[in-house]
Amino acid sequence: MRLQSDPTIIYGLTGGKGALGRPILRSEIDQATPYNTYVIDGLPPGPIANPGRASLEAAANPARTKELYFVADGTGGHAFADSYAEHQKNVTRLRAFEHGTAPPPDPAPAAAAAPKTGAAKR
Repeated sequence: MRLQSDPTIIYGLTGGKGALGRPILRSEIDQATPYNTYVIDGLPPGPIANPGRASLEAAANPARTKELYFVADGTGGHAFADSYAEHQKNVTRLRAFEHGTAPPPDPAPAAAAAPKTGAAKR
C-alpha cells in the first residue's frame, strides 16, 4: 500500500519552499515527482523522509489503534479513520470547512488522546 500523503505532492511541486497556497489539482496527484507518494513506492528521498525525534519515539512506541487513514482537519490537527468510508467523510468535512460552508471538525476522541504518526492516507 502506498503512503499517498498530500504533503509529498506539495513538497515535490514547491521544492520544499512551503505551502502550495491552493488545493491540489487531480493532475498534480497523478504527476510523477521523486516525492509524490501517490505514484512512487516507499518513502521519498531527502528531508520529507527524514523523521524528527517525536516521529522516531512514536515509531518505537506506537499507539494501539486500528486507524489507517488521516486527513488534515483545517485547524492544524488531523482527523483519523479506520475505514476508507469514514476517511471519505472526514475529507468531505474538511472540504466543506475550506469552502466556508461548515465549522471546523471536532477532533476525534482517539486523535485528541494520543499523537499519531506514520498513518497512511488515501
